[in-house]
Amino acid sequence: MTALAVKQRYIQSLPKYLTLCEHNYLRALKLLPNERKQGSTRQVQLGNSQFAIKVDGCAKYTMDISITQLTGMLAGFTPLFLTVRLYHDAKVAEIIHHDYHQRIKPSYGYPNPQMHQKDEKYQLNAFLYDWLVACVESGRSVLNWDVNNGLV
Repeated sequence: MTALAVKQRYIQSLPKYLTLCEHNYLRALKLLPNERKQGSTRQVQLGNSQFAIKVDGCAKYTMDISITQLTGMLAGFTPLFLTVRLYHDAKVAEIIHHDYHQRIKPSYGYPNPQMHQKDEKYQLNAFLYDWLVACVESGRSVLNWDVNNGLV
């Protein structure tokens, strides 16, 4: 008797992915520069590393931001670089580029020449979630609060 190997494609759980992207959106809003226009930047210190969050583009329903590692790089590793798109109408945020690579596919066949995981997009957004949580809970940033609300 011969056994046939059934090759199943990876199918992402959409509710799980959207929940992750909603959490990323809420936390990313807390780290955006005060002035949310193109070119605005905010720096965040996390441990010994410093990161810059820059608004790359604004549209009616979306905003593209880039997260770049400025200091604290380890020898032999490339500094962190992520491009994140925030969708204001859906209230979700997801990584659209990482480490200067092209767009990320929802899933990849496995094995593949680039050695991507089947759920690479989900894993990258899960990393973004962990990074945002660390920044919001433990990060330091200069806050430009106007305590008088412009009254004085």
